[in-house]
Amino acid sequence: MGEVMVDEYPLVQVVTTVPSPIQEVVPKPQEDWLPVSDSRKEVPSPQEGWLPITQSRKGGAFTSAFHLLSSGIGIQALLLPVAFSKLGWFWGIACLLLAFAWQLYTKWLLVQLHEPGPGTRYSRYLQLSVVAFGPKLGKLLALFPVMYLSGGTCVMLINYGGSSMKLLFRTLCGDSSCIANRLTGAEWFMVFTCLAIIVAQLPNLNSMSGVSLLGTATAISYCTFLWILSITKGRPAGVSYSPPEAESRTARIGDVLTAIGMIALAFRGHNVVLEIQGTMPSNPKHPSQEPMWRGVIVSCSIITACLFPLAIAGYWAYGNRIPANGGLLSAFSEFHGQNTKKLVMRMIYLLIVVNSLCSYQIYAMPVFDNLEFRYISKKNKPCSRWVRAAIRVFFGGLTTFIAVAVSFLGSLGPLIGGIALPLTLAYPCFMWIAIKKPRRYGAMWYLNLGLGYSGIILSVLLVAAAVWKIVDKGIDARFFNTHLSPLLKPPQS
Repeated sequence: MGEVMVDEYPLVQVVTTVPSPIQEVVPKPQEDWLPVSDSRKEVPSPQEGWLPITQSRKGGAFTSAFHLLSSGIGIQALLLPVAFSKLGWFWGIACLLLAFAWQLYTKWLLVQLHEPGPGTRYSRYLQLSVVAFGPKLGKLLALFPVMYLSGGTCVMLINYGGSSMKLLFRTLCGDSSCIANRLTGAEWFMVFTCLAIIVAQLPNLNSMSGVSLLGTATAISYCTFLWILSITKGRPAGVSYSPPEAESRTARIGDVLTAIGMIALAFRGHNVVLEIQGTMPSNPKHPSQEPMWRGVIVSCSIITACLFPLAIAGYWAYGNRIPANGGLLSAFSEFHGQNTKKLVMRMIYLLIVVNSLCSYQIYAMPVFDNLEFRYISKKNKPCSRWVRAAIRVFFGGLTTFIAVAVSFLGSLGPLIGGIALPLTLAYPCFMWIAIKKPRRYGAMWYLNLGLGYSGIILSVLLVAAAVWKIVDKGIDARFFNTHLSPLLKPPQS
């Protein structure tokens, strides 16, 4: 791999002729000269310096920890007590420990694969997939999961954030004549998106560090509030810790697989690990792996301190009485909403709104990066402030339209999440074998091969369980019918 001069700009020639992963979304600028990696000597191709992910390389261990926490703790964690209600104490805790260890290991693999050799950096997940598996297979395997976990997560954040804003103002106004109470769900989604677009005007991922810090603080706060309040309020009558009776053996197996999926999908953010590491400087003496791994350790320690008490305390408080289609917030609102001060409920809703706004920025950044690459490929110059603003407005409008039109997307979460699960648990293992080429039949070879195939099998089982549940129970698939997420059920009046 070496650098040459084309029109006075240094670009990186890839001797394997692997196309840029961004090309699936946009056309390549030239036939054989592709900005897929940059030098450890800090002389990257100019396109890398123009794109929002790699424009600023001044990040460090703490900024990476903030980004990882903001993208790693989300409202989907509130489903963990639901998973425990299907599995029971022993298997619930065992599956949670296994999922944590597994995802931590695959994060370590991604951190190491960011710089697999001297003079090479891969700052995008899709890019690494193409290098590991080849242009056709790499895009086939990773394109949909990466795009869903970016754009799809933004759609869900609009749903959660907009629904939380509606509940927040409902508790503030109280009176049905209040103007805020007259806004429809779609209008609240648009209000949320307008705020998200304003925050998204920050130029690059590294400049989002303060936003991620705020997102981290709010996520930790509402998770901690909910499990502490659930304990202090006491258990409702009739709480049992026996798994609910299923209609059939098949239904029981489906419930168990769905619960395992909830636990596996509670750990997220692998699709932005390489992008976050791309914000760090690197040189032969101080490679980016060192501060990035410190950031991973810090973030995973805090995530553990949030998710484990949330799952255990939530299950202890509500047992199998927790709503099957809701979560911890839904259960708390149902059983304790009426005897909880409105100020407390307002604070929880406000924290969820702010956290959703902050997480939106991290997950939208890969899409902004792709769209800006298309512009600079045609114009051969960096995006102006107005072009960047237009890109962010376009993406915000698109995700809002999807959130309004396909408001039942959350019902398809287990299905789509199962399809995307290999990106977290399987692909990093196969990438390590393909790029690092460990000794055949050695410990690392067996470990990664076993985990990789196990992740694929788990994904197939989760998809099958999700399809079975849709066929058996059905979904409310009405388009342009915005309604509150079941995770945000308001207090009963």
